[in-house]
Amino acid sequence: MDNPLLNVKHLKKYFPVARGWRKEKTFVRAVDGVDFVIRQGETLGLVGESGCGKTTVGRLILKLIEPSDGKILFEGKDLAHLDKKGIRPLRRAFQIIFQDPFASLNPRMTVSEIVGRPMEIHGLVERSQRDEKVCQLLQSVGLMKAHLSRYPHEFSGGQRQRIGIARALATEPRLIVADEPTSALDVSVQAQILNLMKQLQRELGLTYLFISHNISVIRHISDRVAVMYLGKVVEMAQKKALFQSPVHPYTKALLAAVPSLDPKRKRVEVILEGDVPSPINPPSGCRFHTRCRYVLPKCLEEDPFFHQVEGDRWVACHLYSS
Repeated sequence: MDNPLLNVKHLKKYFPVARGWRKEKTFVRAVDGVDFVIRQGETLGLVGESGCGKTTVGRLILKLIEPSDGKILFEGKDLAHLDKKGIRPLRRAFQIIFQDPFASLNPRMTVSEIVGRPMEIHGLVERSQRDEKVCQLLQSVGLMKAHLSRYPHEFSGGQRQRIGIARALATEPRLIVADEPTSALDVSVQAQILNLMKQLQRELGLTYLFISHNISVIRHISDRVAVMYLGKVVEMAQKKALFQSPVHPYTKALLAAVPSLDPKRKRVEVILEGDVPSPINPPSGCRFHTRCRYVLPKCLEEDPFFHQVEGDRWVACHLYSS
């Protein structure tokens, strides 16, 4: 793939955990060898069950937490090995939209201060010109100049998320990590926010990593989709190909669980037995083998390699290994 905006290679994050009175050090393998790329101007949807490591991947990319291993190549520069001083000039190039728009906005700051502060920190605007620039950003997300002096508690949930989007746009970023940005909103408001994000992407040439557990939301906004299970990406493909013909057993089960609005459509039930294993002590071999109906003997011993099977489809499954 030619010069992707973001190239994540073998990314890992282990969180130490003390167990018992001896304080033996064990690790939660939250992210355990993730690989993917994001092209300029596209949206990569990252989907999976709660606790699979989606949010941790987003925070690692933004260097909000330090990776245990791997590379995060942003425009060819490895962010994983940069210290705070080295990462600071690049901070304005990538931003985040948080899940909870109320918790992510400072209740003691006005909209003018919330959206304008990032521009001041990065020296993008003089203080005297801040409100003018903030007004332009607010208008771009569907808010008004009259909202400048208001506080977060004076807005609805959808309006607060629009403020969060305006704040993310304040530094003119090239990559935005959207971490479940619609999960705290009503369904009708979700559609408005998703359509706004797609409109801004067209107008500003933005690139998104869109993290969600909601398959319908991922289907609406993504160009490509990566499916995570227990710290690993198990399948990645173009949206249309993945939804029409998933290949990994976990992806099939995930899509089969989505209710259909068409009463005539026949659904193929895929019931997963058992619970998701602990990331502290994951199964040997393929991590999905404890719940997979197609398990092979080598699935219990060998971890499947994440490889390209056809076109732009990648999968980690022994059923498709040569």
